[in-house]
Amino acid sequence: MTNPNNPEIEPLTRTQILVAMGVTAVILLIIAKIWQKLGSVSILSLQVTFYDVLLGIGLAVGIIVANNVVYRLWSAYRRSADFYLELVIKPLEWPDLIWIGLLPGLSEELLFRGVILPALGLNWIALIISSLIFGVLHLSGSEQWPYVVWVTVVGFILGYSAIVTGNLLVPIVAHIITNWVSSCLWKARRSVGASPS
Repeated sequence: MTNPNNPEIEPLTRTQILVAMGVTAVILLIIAKIWQKLGSVSILSLQVTFYDVLLGIGLAVGIIVANNVVYRLWSAYRRSADFYLELVIKPLEWPDLIWIGLLPGLSEELLFRGVILPALGLNWIALIISSLIFGVLHLSGSEQWPYVVWVTVVGFILGYSAIVTGNLLVPIVAHIITNWVSSCLWKARRSVGASPS
């Protein structure tokens, strides 16, 4: 059975998605560690402070609000996001959504903001390159370009927060909360919108 929104992509099971998330997180962590070792990259600092946790939470709230505005106003993005989230979120159970926040939030931030940004120089060029790579990582099909554009913007925001604060904790907290809350909101909208059979 194929996905009605994209006949080329078969729907995934809950187990397949959870395994894919876990394997992807491990691969990204391995890439980060190898790049760090081979490139002699000093990873961006990770300091747990109350202030930086609050900054991360505030950043997450801003991204979530902006996402909802973009979702409502840009129909191409809405279709693209719905396709991506239907593929990834729909088969998952509610408790599984914590993994949507934790696994990408930790592994992607370590690689993109923790290693790639410092490796490329912690400057505007590094920020743009790491954001573009981050966006492309989320490409699941040629029609998904609006989603990739949004994720690239989010990558830029997360990277900028890492550069400004000098603390990897800020984008990690923002990424985890953004993914988790956005997934919960999307799943809740789908649950409310689903008619009883």
